Formats: sequence, C-alpha cells, structure tokens
Amino acid sequence: MTAANTMCISKMVMANVTTMSGFFLMGFSNNRELQILRALLFLLMYLLALAGNLIIITITTLDQHLQSPAYYFWKHLSLLDLSFISVTVPQSIDNLMGNVCHSQWILQVFFFTSLAWAEVAILTVVSYDRSTAICLPLHCEVIMDPRACKWAVIDAWLSGAISGILYTAATFSITFCRAKILHQFFCDIPPLLKLSCSNDYLGVIGVAAFMTVPALICFISVLLSYMHIFSTVPSIPSAEGRSKAFSTCLPHLFVRFFLSAGIFEFLKPTSDSPTAFHIMISIFYAVVPPTLNPIVHSLRNEAMKGALRKLLLGGEFTRKKTLLSCFW
Repeated sequence: MTAANTMCISKMVMANVTTMSGFFLMGFSNNRELQILRALLFLLMYLLALAGNLIIITITTLDQHLQSPAYYFWKHLSLLDLSFISVTVPQSIDNLMGNVCHSQWILQVFFFTSLAWAEVAILTVVSYDRSTAICLPLHCEVIMDPRACKWAVIDAWLSGAISGILYTAATFSITFCRAKILHQFFCDIPPLLKLSCSNDYLGVIGVAAFMTVPALICFISVLLSYMHIFSTVPSIPSAEGRSKAFSTCLPHLFVRFFLSAGIFEFLKPTSDSPTAFHIMISIFYAVVPPTLNPIVHSLRNEAMKGALRKLLLGGEFTRKKTLLSCFW
C-alpha cells in the first residue's frame, strides 16, 4: 500500500469519525496486509489460550485427585484467563480497524477491568498458597482449608466486580470532545482519558489512586511470599526438592513480569502521540499472560500431564470425592 493510499484512508477516517457514536480503533497499521497478519497472530494466540485454559478447567473438574488448593486456584485462574482474553481479542480480530459502538465500549471496559483485578487477586492467593505449601508444609492443610480457599476465590471475583463498576462509572462520566480515535486494539482506559478536554478524567484518576492501595498490598504480598520461598528452599534437604521448588516458582515470576506491564501502562502519563511500543505493552498484559499461564502454572505439572493423557486417551477419571490437600 502506497503512502498516498494510506493518507487517503486516514482522511476518510477523520471525515467519518465525527458522525459515529462509538469509538474508532486504529489498531497497529492502516496497511491491510499488516492488519491481516496481526489478526492471524492474534487468532493463533487466542486458540492456544482457549485450548490450554479449557483443558485445565476440564481435567481439574473431572479428576477428583486434582483437588489440592493449587489445582482449585489454577482452575479459577484459567477461567479468568479464558474470559480475560475473550473480552478483547475476538472483537479485535473481527474489527481489524473499525468502529466500536458505545455499549460495546462500556461492556469491554467493565469486563476488562473486572477480570484484570480478579486475576491480580487470584495470583496473590496462588503466591501465598505456594509459600504455605513449601515453607509450612505441616500446617498447609490447616491454613489452606476448603472453606478458606472458597472464600479467597469468592473475594477475588467480588473485588474484581467492584473494581470494574468503579472504573466503568468513572470512565463513563467523562465528556469526550475530541475525535474518538483510539490507537489501540481494544477499549483500554489510558487512551480514553486523553480524549477528554475537561477535568472529567479526574474521577478515573481518583479510582486508580483508590485501587492503588489494594494493588500495592497484593504486590507486597506476592513479593514477601516469594522471598519467603527463596529463603526456605536452600534448607530443603534433597536436591530434587530444591529443584522442584525453584522450577515451580520461577516461571510464575516470569508471567508476573508481563502483568507488571499493565501497571506501567496505567501509571505513565497519557501521550498524544502513541507509538507501536505502547501497543506492544498492551499485548504484554492483555494477550500474553492468558496464553502463557496454562503452560507455566499447570501443564508442566506431572499430575496434570497424567490427567491430560487420560483425557486424550479416553481414560476414566476417578469420581471419588477427596478433601483439598496441599502439594508442591
């Protein structure tokens, strides 16, 4: 596509944007070939995330041997990941570069912020569970009893819903008086803020400041949990046990690195001249974690591999109910 054609498309977009009621997602490029390539890559990542998370949900539901707190939390994490990536990627593939109506924008902002916060809460609980299983193995079943695990999951989902309501209400109250063009592949909040030409966006800033407190608590909790783990691992008698503990925890930190990109995106000042780098940051926290989490958290586990083989080969899962018990 020539530069003249690209300029022509840009002018057409600016001419039509004033008449639309929703938002125009510019995505990555005006080049049709690049748009199709991006759509194919997103489709591949979405299918991987879909397959991996559905497998985890299925086998942790059917196999009653996989009933430790870790598997229970991983099942809910997979459900969150599956929902999280389904909020943004399918619509992005379908639109390529197009208009998102007002109601779609509201729903996407609500579900994206709700699921993102719920995932942060669940990952905090997962970190605490790993710390308890490795550092306090004799007390793990008392600390992480079934009732505590269920309430931890309920609290994570409820806190996500509250976060989504607060962010959506604050964002929806903004008066947009600029061209509703977002250089993004989904309706993310930071690009929306720069479309306001008044102080309406201060409500969103206030919500973000309010949510910073529990976010900081989660961050410190995760940090302390892994510090506790890494300080305990050297005292594990067997080399196999030390290796297993490190191999379990290090990949978790790798995924959390990608999620931290979301914090960076929300805390940095909004720019009037977005670059490809900002969109890549968005991919790091919106697309990559739901794709990697099934591999990092679950499918590397031997018990999960055995259950997966049983599922693929048509074997029968045990139906005997077992109590939640710790493992690492």
